Amino acid sequence: MDAREAALLALNDCQRQGGWSDAILKKRLASAGLDSRDGALATQLCFGVLQNRLLLDFYLSHFSNLPLRRMEGRVVEALRLGAYQMLFLDKIPHSAAVNTSVELTRKHCKNPRAAGMVNGILRSLERNRNSLPTIPQTDPVSYLSTLYSHPEWLVREFLTALGSEETARLLSANNGQAPITAMANTTRTTVEGLGAALEGEGVAAQPHPWLADCLILTKTGNLERLNAFQDGLFYIQDPASKLDALALDPQPGMRVLDCCAAPGGKSFACAIRMEGRGEVIACDLHPHKKKLIQAGANRLGLENITPMTADGKTFRPEWENAFDRVLVDAPCSGLGVIRKKPDIRYKDPDPLKDLPQVQRAILDNAARYVRPGGVLVYSTCTLLRRENEEVALGFLKDHPDFRAEGFRLPEYVGDARTGMLTLWPHRQGTDGFFISKFRKEE
Repeated sequence: MDAREAALLALNDCQRQGGWSDAILKKRLASAGLDSRDGALATQLCFGVLQNRLLLDFYLSHFSNLPLRRMEGRVVEALRLGAYQMLFLDKIPHSAAVNTSVELTRKHCKNPRAAGMVNGILRSLERNRNSLPTIPQTDPVSYLSTLYSHPEWLVREFLTALGSEETARLLSANNGQAPITAMANTTRTTVEGLGAALEGEGVAAQPHPWLADCLILTKTGNLERLNAFQDGLFYIQDPASKLDALALDPQPGMRVLDCCAAPGGKSFACAIRMEGRGEVIACDLHPHKKKLIQAGANRLGLENITPMTADGKTFRPEWENAFDRVLVDAPCSGLGVIRKKPDIRYKDPDPLKDLPQVQRAILDNAARYVRPGGVLVYSTCTLLRRENEEVALGFLKDHPDFRAEGFRLPEYVGDARTGMLTLWPHRQGTDGFFISKFRKEE
């Protein structure tokens, strides 16, 4: 199995199974046994098709007599793969892109005539690549939706929040690649020591421009094979998640509760900031996540982390007024991490409508665990106001014993003096993220 076949099968799995592309692709790459170079190509192809799916379909439909919705799923993915390579990649000959898609169609699709159809459509696209159909601009929602391959309902949300010019910048950023950022485990090394260790293993590492103890990595290969990883010198985390822990501001000796902790990055950040002193209880609803958090804490040597299985909505009397710091990084629509999960934009929006109720239930319960004078932080990795500011403001309205409290972050990030801040991929270069901080009255 080569890179293009792995990408085709992963894309088909995403459509049929409804799973997340990153996890599905990881399984496909493992079963295919591809080397790092082919694995990188398969990832680029899979993510590239997902990032540009609506635009690719717009062009392909122009050259096909049969609507794409009436075609077999793998036929459509073969067409998208071929079109993506021709329109977005410079180093792959167009003939190779067409021929490979035709061969994959012949191998994996049921209709014996499908290969000829794929060949005809892609050849037509190749002949007309310099005079492609123009996207109509009469409706800004439809235009931006097609150009940047985001569903219209989501484009409307962003237009309301940002306006047309900045929405275009956000959608473009969503189709970019998120940098790989490593957080130094300063209980074991310094950021300079980590950088030297990584460089010694062939990884390019540059200091993050505005976040301390953070390196931007390139030429990584499989990070888990590195001695620096196995020795627990770093963990991978987006800067936005690290800022969440900075807003919480845990101090050595404190007792901290992370209510929705998996995969554990924010708990790790808290434990490191606490210099290994005090206690971080890291909870998740799913039992297998407890093992994941424990494995990460063991690798990093963070003995002050205690993983637990717990439902954030269910009150535990023994925790009432028991924590100096409580973090609720709530389950959310995840629309701030589209760069890392490009297919998340295509999920059915209807189930998302109930999320604010779930978020409030967890937040209301977690508030009972904060000791008088303690801090509660509510965060999400989405950009929808109804899951962010509206949940936070509703909480403050119903909990007069809490008040919003401003917090300090690196100056570049923005002003958090109101106690609430949204991070945007096109502004700060981080995941889309919301952070709010509340102080419980003494």
